[in-house]
Amino acid sequence: MIAHKAQAKILVVDDETSMRELLVIMLQREGYQVDQAENGSAALEKVIAGSYDLIISDIQMPKMTGIELLRQIRQREIEVTVMMITAFSSTEEAVEAMKLGAYDYITKPFKNDEIRLVIKNALERKQLQTENRQLKQQLGERFSFQRLIGNSPAMSKMISLLERVAPSQANVLISGESGTGKELVARALHMNSERKNHPFVPINCGAIPENLLESELFGHEKGAFTGADKRKDGLFESANQGTLFLDEIGELPMSMQVKLLRVLQEREFRRVGGTKNVPLDIRLVTATNRDLSEMIRAGSFREDLFYRLNVVSVELPALRERREDIPLLLNCFYNRQTGADELPISMDALSLLMSYPWPGNVRELENLVERCVVLGWDEQLTIDCLPDQIRNQGQGLCAAIEELPDEGFELEPWLEQLERSVLLKALQQSGGVRKKAAEMLGISFRSIRYRLSKLGVGESGSDD
Repeated sequence: MIAHKAQAKILVVDDETSMRELLVIMLQREGYQVDQAENGSAALEKVIAGSYDLIISDIQMPKMTGIELLRQIRQREIEVTVMMITAFSSTEEAVEAMKLGAYDYITKPFKNDEIRLVIKNALERKQLQTENRQLKQQLGERFSFQRLIGNSPAMSKMISLLERVAPSQANVLISGESGTGKELVARALHMNSERKNHPFVPINCGAIPENLLESELFGHEKGAFTGADKRKDGLFESANQGTLFLDEIGELPMSMQVKLLRVLQEREFRRVGGTKNVPLDIRLVTATNRDLSEMIRAGSFREDLFYRLNVVSVELPALRERREDIPLLLNCFYNRQTGADELPISMDALSLLMSYPWPGNVRELENLVERCVVLGWDEQLTIDCLPDQIRNQGQGLCAAIEELPDEGFELEPWLEQLERSVLLKALQQSGGVRKKAAEMLGISFRSIRYRLSKLGVGESGSDD
């Protein structure tokens, strides 16, 4: 597994010159970078000044023993693997070294093949620890709140709430339309909590058949039902000490709502077919795109469970409610697809994207960028690259409404969409020049700037 011997740096510490030189020559032949020190004191100076992957140290040495060297390294929180060499009569000291965190020890006299294998295993372990630490750091960065993309007031307010809630143990209910990123928020909550080193287990409540749901969530004992030929741990048990994320909680059948409520109250559960209660230590995060209050009124969701889940409520804004974040999101998704910093896009194409209602929210926008990258364009994302539903938005809005529907009609959203459509059409025909577009519409330059800003179109186009 060690594919980087040339990069593995080893420090050999021994007061016996012959032993020290034997190890140095052997390790150099193996392709390692090797440094040496004649006692623990000299070794400590080298460790403080430099960086090593492995220290191989004798225990009995003048000035500073190997045990004291190890103690000094641990007190300074220096990350290095330490292996001890000891005479057969000093195994008690070797055991003490293991208690202080030494990786292993080997007794003199030793066989060269034996010490080669121990060194190889020690460096493999060091490499795995480094990779795991880097992975955790990358996950932390990936799911940090700063990676929740958006500078709009709605996003800033939500992120501020998440930063306060994450360190707590409170249950969190995330609400928002499909495609707004509810699972991403749940993962960010987990990665910024004290449970981040334990499992994050996501479950889509609507994706598991009702007859299998209890067994999937709580597990079952051997013989609990036909086909249960061995005990199986459920997803709740898999999430122990970590975070359990129940997505689409509104799809949970009423029978399972009762069982979930009991688990939250008692902090324990029982496997299907079991007789013993299993203690449970989890943080519960749930999400829904449905109106749970309306479901409570309709009798399809338990009110007492709702209050257990809704200790802290986080509402994700729809993309149409934070249109000013669209350029930032476009660049981010383009960067993920191509590595380039900024998506090349024409003003009229951006104007259409800013005015589109985005029923699929952020997920729909991300899919659009991926589609455009796959299909390709010359130098710029233009209107011709966009799907029909975006290019043709707003057509026919100016037609008179001959009859209002029986269920009623919301005038303000209709007028807002009509105004946006007309403004963007004027910008398109004026080549993006706002002053010319204002003249076409018979309004002042200040008025068109205000209207564009009010509708979330921002600084589309140029002044002249």
